[in-house]
Amino acid sequence: MTKTKAGLPVETRKLEGWGRYPTASGLVMRPEKLSAVREAVTSERWTSVLARGLGRSYGDPAFNPEGCTLFTERLDRLISFDPQSGWLRAEGGLSFRSILDLFLPRGWFLPVTPGTRHVTLAGALACDVHGKNHHRDGSLGRHAGRLRMLLASGEEVECSAKERPELFHATIGGMGLTGLILEAELRLVPIQTAMIRQQVMPAGDLDSLMALLEEHDTRVPYSVAWLDTVAQGRSLGRGVLLLGQHAQVSDLPVAHARNPLRRGAGLRACVPVEAPGGLLNPTTIRAFNSTYFNLQKRKAGESLIALEPYFYPLDLVDDWNRMYGRSGFVQYQFVVPASTARSTLVGVLEACARKGLASFLSVLKRFGPGAGNLSFPFEGYTLTLDFPVVPGLFEFLDELDRMVLEAGGRLYLAKDARMNPATFRAMYPEFPAWLEVKRQVDPHDRFRSAQSIRLGMHSQEVLSR
Repeated sequence: MTKTKAGLPVETRKLEGWGRYPTASGLVMRPEKLSAVREAVTSERWTSVLARGLGRSYGDPAFNPEGCTLFTERLDRLISFDPQSGWLRAEGGLSFRSILDLFLPRGWFLPVTPGTRHVTLAGALACDVHGKNHHRDGSLGRHAGRLRMLLASGEEVECSAKERPELFHATIGGMGLTGLILEAELRLVPIQTAMIRQQVMPAGDLDSLMALLEEHDTRVPYSVAWLDTVAQGRSLGRGVLLLGQHAQVSDLPVAHARNPLRRGAGLRACVPVEAPGGLLNPTTIRAFNSTYFNLQKRKAGESLIALEPYFYPLDLVDDWNRMYGRSGFVQYQFVVPASTARSTLVGVLEACARKGLASFLSVLKRFGPGAGNLSFPFEGYTLTLDFPVVPGLFEFLDELDRMVLEAGGRLYLAKDARMNPATFRAMYPEFPAWLEVKRQVDPHDRFRSAQSIRLGMHSQEVLSR
């Protein structure tokens, strides 16, 4: 272990994403002050840097094996909040969990949230995260105000959709490669209660599930469908649509109405050790899917559910990524236009069945438009699949890549662990526009990640080709 000029320790440690694949070894430091961040970004001790939040991206976007990875979760000060407008300004390391702890009891909620609270404000903007309300409200970047950034030169600048918009739209969804987000503004939304009015609607096949989505998600802010990837034949694509909207005080039983913002977290569990060989395999996943589908059929109809279990069910199981065993897993998420969605979804599900691969967590949603140059969402359907890393998996995923690309779709960078450069460029036609901005603010590619190295997202590399 060594130290910086400011006395901060720098150590070499194992680096990985939430999927625990791939892994690498690299330098790490954990700054607590802006001066330390500036020193790290401009230091000549390493060739490049990358900011990392809470490490919930799945593949290799959040670490830099060639340079230094900056763990930024201690840069988490709340700077200001306007209770009239809902505008929050905070340092980039503030977590969504902390925002909820502070503001949910006061009647405010996040405008967009992914399926975990364990993300930082800067990390969520760098990935331009989406949520159950994307079909109506878009991704997080559409609800962001001004960003204060530290560039590769050590200069601090501010940008927004109106001020330096090119930098703003390159940073939203830009995977931390244009600069380090020191502070950000986010507009919270008012709520009356900490409960959700949920409607459960089972569907016996893919056509029925897609029809339910198209019929009902326009009338409620939140919608997501769980999809059974094991079912075949006439039941191919069967699933359960979960609709939701924030409950009003008048919706609550009298006992709960006295304290409408009281949080109900639900029961918590933990995966205490790494599962040898993985608990999740085709046999256990098949059993889970069948049980879950039948359980949800019995729950069909409307009910009240606590807000946090509705949005963050996997947060109730600490270290759930250990269930896939030592080799880790890959989360494969793609979006395709509505016009090619059904044929692509059928093709993917049938290919999984032929390969004997089953996904534990399979989520189907409808998307609206995105926000940044490299933002993942566009109008269409998105499907998320989890696969344990086993021999032959990546060749199979290359096959799925071709299907998605032919359908006019693309993969989510925040969950990517193995896409190749040619596929990336074909899926992200706005990459050249994004790259022009990076060349202006980071001409020597000071900000790099394992993913950006793998995909060749660097101005110097592209210019030399």
